[in-house]
Amino acid sequence: MASTLPAGGVLAELVAKMEPHWHSDWAWSHDEELVLRLCRRFGLSALCEISAERDPGFLPTNPALRGLSVTVNDIDQHELDCAPQGLAKACFNIAGDLSETDARPGRFHRMFSRIVFEHVDGVERAWNDIHTLLKPGGVALASFPTIHAAVFMVNRMIPEKLSRAIVHALYPARRDGGSDPKFAALYDHCVSSKRSLRPMLEKVGFSDIHVQPFWGHGYFKRMPVIREADDLFNHLAARIDWRLTSTNAFVLVRKAA
Repeated sequence: MASTLPAGGVLAELVAKMEPHWHSDWAWSHDEELVLRLCRRFGLSALCEISAERDPGFLPTNPALRGLSVTVNDIDQHELDCAPQGLAKACFNIAGDLSETDARPGRFHRMFSRIVFEHVDGVERAWNDIHTLLKPGGVALASFPTIHAAVFMVNRMIPEKLSRAIVHALYPARRDGGSDPKFAALYDHCVSSKRSLRPMLEKVGFSDIHVQPFWGHGYFKRMPVIREADDLFNHLAARIDWRLTSTNAFVLVRKAA
């Protein structure tokens, strides 16, 4: 019988069944649901949240975690120390030399990250490390802002010192020592084009690859006229799948079983 799966494979089918909305708000409100669906679909139990810092997506009190083991990772031991108690913690650089850490190959069934990859220096190395850490048949999800959006492009172009000053002025919680500190954004491979990402992900060793783009952001929420104009533009861009104007993306990959 001929396969009826979308061109993207099993992962694309699973995302399509969730009927994703074009706006980025949908991505941020459904990423945890997607993680749990992936766990159920592929029978995954050992999860790792990459660079969870002090604010992991899954808390130990979450009843949806029953039967699952969750490890939170970060490059900074201080950030891990600030994370909630009751979760396993692993300090290593996802884009570094894993041989120098206690990160065992094939340790996890499922790895995911939220708003992390734009800060990673060496995204191809990060995907390679993820492939190493996943068990056969394991799945990884990365959600990140894309460099295409004007607001993120400006953030990439201006000096980090100026960017940091602006963010600190507008969002006090993001100052150093706050509950949501700012980190330098590099946007390496932060695009929503499957054509651009596939060669790198296939080189690493992934086969089933799905890239889900989103449009829209909340940076203009206090600017009524600009907000409506930007929302209309993003809606139209989403209708024609104009990925050069996307603002965010999910990248889903699976390691061969």
